[in-house]
Amino acid sequence: MTIAAGPGSWIAFRKPNPQACLRLFCFPYAGAGASIFRTWSDGLPADVEVCPVQFPGRGTRLTEAPFTHLSPLVQALARALVPLLDKPFAFFGHSLGALVSFELARQLRRQSGVLPVGLFVSADRAPQIPSRHRPIHALPEPEFLVELLHLNGTHQEVVEDPALMQIMIPVLRADLGVYQTYLYSAESPLECYISCFGGLQDTRVNRGDLEGWRDQTNASFSLRMFPGDHFFLKTTQPLLLRALYQDLMHGSPAPETA
Repeated sequence: MTIAAGPGSWIAFRKPNPQACLRLFCFPYAGAGASIFRTWSDGLPADVEVCPVQFPGRGTRLTEAPFTHLSPLVQALARALVPLLDKPFAFFGHSLGALVSFELARQLRRQSGVLPVGLFVSADRAPQIPSRHRPIHALPEPEFLVELLHLNGTHQEVVEDPALMQIMIPVLRADLGVYQTYLYSAESPLECYISCFGGLQDTRVNRGDLEGWRDQTNASFSLRMFPGDHFFLKTTQPLLLRALYQDLMHGSPAPETA
């Protein structure tokens, strides 16, 4: 797999802002692209420069083969994003994106001692907690499609569109493979704060799964729960962005809320 070394292909919908005091790198969930963060810069003050991360295999990188394992993806990101780490930065990741952002923070620490000021992890269990769900990325297609509908991240009309699914299935299989083949390796906790977000109606990730992120930082930690299921970031975006910005500006998480 040949991946461009610079940040250009990895960041989409960025609005460069020399006046920004911080860059927020946003990592999507399985099957999604940078476009899910396209409007985030409109919902955050101008002193935050939003940098939506575009994984290969979708959007502007549709012709590139997607990654199927986490380590190569994280290593490629750690090389590519270096030119954009010249000012304070933070990571936000939802579901698969949370795992990617966490391992990227650990990779940057090993590689150069650089860390984000804060790590925002959303709708994902702490990495040291084993999954309770069976892997689905290698299932035969009929079973795979049924499981996708159960995840509630792919609409019925999308699954029933053969042309669209011909494009989506390889990306979804690859992304779920990245997530479901992951093996946690213990390291010392991060020195940046962790803010954790969860959905009150999420049946896949419970509060205990989210609380486990507390063990991954030596700095402050908070957990906020929002109305909605596993994809609450779609329906509670204004509330989510307000909480995120509050933490960014204070340099630490706000007190925990139910």
